[in-house]
Amino acid sequence: MMQLISDFTALFYPELCLTCGGRLVAMEKFICLDCLDDLPRTAFHKDAGNKIAQLFWGRVMVENATSWLFFRKGSRYQKLVHYLKYKGIKEVGEEMGKLFGQDLRESPFSMAELVLPVPLHPRKLKLRGYNQSEWIARGIAVSLGLSLSSDLLEREVFTETQTRKNRFERWQNVEGIFRVTDPEMVKNKHILIVDDVVTTGSTLEAAAVSLLKAGAAKVSIATLACAEI
Repeated sequence: MMQLISDFTALFYPELCLTCGGRLVAMEKFICLDCLDDLPRTAFHKDAGNKIAQLFWGRVMVENATSWLFFRKGSRYQKLVHYLKYKGIKEVGEEMGKLFGQDLRESPFSMAELVLPVPLHPRKLKLRGYNQSEWIARGIAVSLGLSLSSDLLEREVFTETQTRKNRFERWQNVEGIFRVTDPEMVKNKHILIVDDVVTTGSTLEAAAVSLLKAGAAKVSIATLACAEI
Protein backbone atom coordinates (compact mmCIF):
# COMPACT_ATOMS: atom_id res chain seq x y z
CA MET A 1 0.00 0.00 0.00
CA MET A 2 2.82 2.42 0.86
CA GLN A 3 4.45 1.73 -2.53
CA LEU A 4 1.16 2.51 -4.31
CA ILE A 5 0.88 5.79 -2.46
CA SER A 6 4.50 6.63 -3.28
CA ASP A 7 4.02 5.84 -6.99
CA PHE A 8 0.82 7.92 -7.10
CA THR A 9 2.57 10.84 -5.42
CA ALA A 10 5.52 10.75 -7.81
CA LEU A 11 3.25 10.65 -10.85
CA PHE A 12 0.84 13.44 -9.95
CA TYR A 13 2.89 15.57 -7.57
CA PRO A 14 6.38 15.83 -9.10
CA GLU A 15 7.18 18.73 -6.76
CA LEU A 16 7.99 16.09 -4.14
CA CYS A 17 11.44 14.51 -3.93
CA LEU A 18 11.37 11.05 -5.51
CA THR A 19 13.72 9.64 -2.88
CA CYS A 20 12.62 11.07 0.47
CA GLY A 21 9.16 12.43 -0.36
CA GLY A 22 9.98 15.90 0.92
CA ARG A 23 8.66 18.97 -0.84
CA LEU A 24 10.92 20.42 -3.51
CA VAL A 25 11.76 24.12 -3.51
CA ALA A 26 12.80 26.48 -6.30
CA MET A 27 15.55 25.12 -8.59
CA GLU A 28 15.15 21.56 -7.28
CA LYS A 29 13.98 18.98 -9.80
CA PHE A 30 12.91 15.41 -8.95
CA ILE A 31 15.35 15.20 -6.04
CA CYS A 32 15.96 17.62 -3.18
CA LEU A 33 19.36 19.15 -2.44
CA ASP A 34 19.80 17.09 0.72
CA CYS A 35 19.27 13.83 -1.17
CA LEU A 36 21.37 15.10 -4.06
CA ASP A 37 24.29 15.75 -1.73
CA ASP A 38 23.81 12.29 -0.25
CA LEU A 39 23.73 10.42 -3.57
CA PRO A 40 25.91 7.27 -3.37
CA ARG A 41 28.33 8.43 -6.07
CA THR A 42 31.09 6.01 -7.02
CA ALA A 43 33.69 8.51 -8.37
CA PHE A 44 34.81 5.66 -10.65
CA HIS A 45 35.44 8.12 -13.50
CA LYS A 46 38.52 9.28 -11.56
CA ASP A 47 40.01 5.76 -11.47
CA ALA A 48 40.90 4.13 -14.80
CA GLY A 49 41.16 0.75 -13.09
CA ASN A 50 37.82 0.87 -11.28
CA LYS A 51 35.70 -2.25 -10.85
CA ILE A 52 33.43 -1.40 -13.80
CA ALA A 53 36.43 -1.09 -16.11
CA GLN A 54 37.68 -4.42 -14.77
CA LEU A 55 34.49 -6.12 -15.93
CA PHE A 56 35.67 -5.76 -19.52
CA TRP A 57 39.33 -6.63 -19.10
CA GLY A 58 40.17 -9.54 -21.38
CA ARG A 59 36.69 -9.46 -22.93
CA VAL A 60 36.56 -6.40 -25.18
CA MET A 61 38.75 -3.33 -25.67
CA VAL A 62 37.05 -0.53 -23.74
CA GLU A 63 38.77 2.83 -23.46
CA ASN A 64 37.04 3.99 -20.26
CA ALA A 65 34.18 2.62 -18.16
CA THR A 66 32.29 4.01 -15.19
CA SER A 67 29.04 4.03 -13.25
CA TRP A 68 27.76 7.12 -11.48
CA LEU A 69 25.90 5.61 -8.51
CA PHE A 70 25.95 2.48 -6.39
CA PHE A 71 22.66 0.61 -6.85
CA ARG A 72 21.70 -1.06 -3.59
CA LYS A 73 18.40 -2.88 -3.20
CA GLY A 74 16.30 -1.37 -0.47
CA SER A 75 18.08 1.98 -0.69
CA ARG A 76 15.90 5.05 -1.13
CA TYR A 77 17.95 5.82 -4.25
CA GLN A 78 16.75 2.60 -5.84
CA LYS A 79 13.52 4.53 -6.36
CA LEU A 80 15.21 6.73 -8.98
CA VAL A 81 15.84 3.75 -11.24
CA HIS A 82 12.45 2.26 -10.36
CA TYR A 83 10.54 5.38 -11.40
CA LEU A 84 12.66 5.76 -14.53
CA LYS A 85 12.27 2.19 -15.78
CA TYR A 86 8.86 1.12 -14.59
CA LYS A 87 6.75 4.14 -13.65
CA GLY A 88 7.03 6.24 -16.79
CA ILE A 89 8.88 9.17 -15.23
CA LYS A 90 11.44 9.17 -18.04
CA GLU A 91 12.43 12.80 -17.47
CA VAL A 92 14.24 11.81 -14.28
CA GLY A 93 16.68 9.92 -16.52
CA GLU A 94 17.56 13.08 -18.42
CA GLU A 95 17.98 15.08 -15.22
CA MET A 96 20.22 12.43 -13.66
CA GLY A 97 22.11 12.19 -16.94
CA LYS A 98 22.83 15.92 -16.86
CA LEU A 99 24.20 15.66 -13.32
CA PHE A 100 26.23 12.59 -14.30
CA GLY A 101 27.60 14.45 -17.32
CA GLN A 102 28.65 17.39 -15.14
CA ASP A 103 30.81 15.02 -13.10
CA LEU A 104 32.35 13.65 -16.31
CA ARG A 105 33.36 17.01 -17.76
CA GLU A 106 36.88 16.95 -16.31
CA SER A 107 37.52 13.33 -17.22
CA PRO A 108 38.56 11.28 -20.29
CA PHE A 109 34.87 10.61 -20.98
CA SER A 110 34.54 14.17 -22.27
CA MET A 111 36.85 13.20 -25.14
CA ALA A 112 34.17 10.99 -26.74
CA GLU A 113 32.68 12.17 -30.02
CA LEU A 114 29.28 10.50 -30.09
CA VAL A 115 26.86 9.24 -27.42
CA LEU A 116 24.81 6.10 -28.10
CA PRO A 117 22.24 4.64 -25.68
CA VAL A 118 21.91 0.88 -25.44
CA PRO A 119 18.76 0.21 -27.47
CA LEU A 120 15.73 -1.81 -26.47
CA HIS A 121 14.26 -4.42 -28.77
CA PRO A 122 11.28 -2.92 -30.68
CA ARG A 123 8.93 -5.26 -28.83
CA LYS A 124 10.10 -4.06 -25.42
CA LEU A 125 10.22 -0.45 -26.61
CA LYS A 126 6.60 -0.67 -27.70
CA LEU A 127 5.61 -2.18 -24.37
CA ARG A 128 7.45 0.42 -22.25
CA GLY A 129 6.90 3.35 -24.58
CA TYR A 130 10.41 4.76 -24.27
CA ASN A 131 14.04 3.72 -23.81
CA GLN A 132 15.22 4.74 -20.34
CA SER A 133 18.87 4.60 -21.44
CA GLU A 134 18.16 7.11 -24.19
CA TRP A 135 16.88 9.63 -21.64
CA ILE A 136 20.01 9.19 -19.53
CA ALA A 137 22.13 9.57 -22.67
CA ARG A 138 20.30 12.79 -23.56
CA GLY A 139 21.32 14.38 -20.29
CA ILE A 140 24.93 13.24 -20.55
CA ALA A 141 25.18 14.53 -24.12
CA VAL A 142 23.82 17.92 -23.09
CA SER A 143 26.28 18.33 -20.22
CA LEU A 144 29.27 17.18 -22.29
CA GLY A 145 28.25 19.07 -25.43
CA LEU A 146 28.29 15.88 -27.50
CA SER A 147 26.13 14.60 -30.33
CA LEU A 148 23.58 11.89 -29.56
CA SER A 149 22.21 9.22 -31.88
CA SER A 150 19.49 6.80 -30.84
CA ASP A 151 19.26 4.81 -34.07
CA LEU A 152 22.83 3.89 -35.00
CA LEU A 153 22.79 0.86 -32.74
CA GLU A 154 19.90 -1.53 -33.23
CA ARG A 155 18.81 -4.48 -31.11
CA GLU A 156 17.83 -7.25 -33.50
CA VAL A 157 17.18 -10.12 -31.09
CA PHE A 158 14.66 -10.17 -28.26
CA THR A 159 16.46 -11.64 -25.24
CA GLU A 160 15.17 -13.31 -22.11
CA THR A 161 15.54 -11.58 -18.78
CA GLN A 162 19.10 -11.68 -17.43
CA THR A 163 18.12 -11.66 -13.76
CA ARG A 164 18.58 -15.35 -12.95
CA LYS A 165 21.48 -16.08 -15.30
CA ASN A 166 25.16 -16.45 -14.43
CA ARG A 167 27.82 -14.51 -16.32
CA PHE A 168 28.36 -17.12 -19.06
CA GLU A 169 24.63 -17.57 -19.58
CA ARG A 170 24.20 -13.80 -19.79
CA TRP A 171 26.85 -13.59 -22.52
CA GLN A 172 25.20 -16.43 -24.47
CA ASN A 173 21.89 -14.58 -24.12
CA VAL A 174 23.19 -11.37 -25.74
CA GLU A 175 25.88 -12.52 -28.17
CA GLY A 176 25.30 -10.98 -31.59
CA ILE A 177 22.09 -9.17 -30.66
CA PHE A 178 23.19 -5.71 -31.86
CA ARG A 179 23.66 -4.28 -35.33
CA VAL A 180 25.21 -0.97 -36.39
CA THR A 181 22.80 0.54 -38.89
CA ASP A 182 25.26 2.97 -40.51
CA PRO A 183 28.93 1.95 -40.01
CA GLU A 184 30.17 5.14 -41.70
CA MET A 185 28.72 7.22 -38.86
CA VAL A 186 30.78 5.39 -36.23
CA LYS A 187 33.90 4.77 -38.30
CA ASN A 188 37.07 6.11 -36.62
CA LYS A 189 35.03 7.75 -33.87
CA HIS A 190 35.23 7.50 -30.08
CA ILE A 191 31.80 6.25 -29.02
CA LEU A 192 30.33 6.61 -25.53
CA ILE A 193 27.77 3.87 -24.82
CA VAL A 194 25.19 4.71 -22.14
CA ASP A 195 22.99 2.32 -20.15
CA ASP A 196 20.97 2.44 -16.94
CA VAL A 197 22.38 -0.30 -14.68
CA VAL A 198 25.35 -2.63 -15.17
CA THR A 199 25.73 -5.99 -13.45
CA THR A 200 28.02 -8.40 -15.31
CA GLY A 201 28.46 -6.12 -18.33
CA SER A 202 27.45 -8.75 -20.89
CA THR A 203 24.99 -6.54 -22.76
CA LEU A 204 27.43 -3.64 -22.88
CA GLU A 205 30.19 -5.98 -24.03
CA ALA A 206 28.01 -7.14 -26.93
CA ALA A 207 27.27 -3.52 -27.88
CA ALA A 208 30.96 -2.59 -27.75
CA VAL A 209 31.94 -5.58 -29.90
CA SER A 210 29.38 -4.57 -32.55
CA LEU A 211 30.65 -0.98 -32.67
CA LEU A 212 34.32 -1.95 -32.85
CA LYS A 213 33.60 -4.45 -35.62
CA ALA A 214 31.80 -1.68 -37.49
CA GLY A 215 34.91 0.49 -37.39
CA ALA A 216 34.65 2.59 -34.23
CA ALA A 217 38.11 3.72 -33.13
CA LYS A 218 37.35 3.64 -29.40
CA VAL A 219 34.46 2.69 -27.14
CA SER A 220 33.81 4.00 -23.64
CA ILE A 221 30.98 2.98 -21.33
CA ALA A 222 28.96 4.98 -18.79
CA THR A 223 26.03 3.68 -16.78
CA LEU A 224 23.83 5.53 -14.35
CA ALA A 225 24.28 2.89 -11.67
CA CYS A 226 26.06 -0.35 -10.93
CA ALA A 227 24.57 -3.28 -9.10
CA GLU A 228 26.49 -5.11 -6.41
CA ILE A 229 29.07 -7.27 -8.24
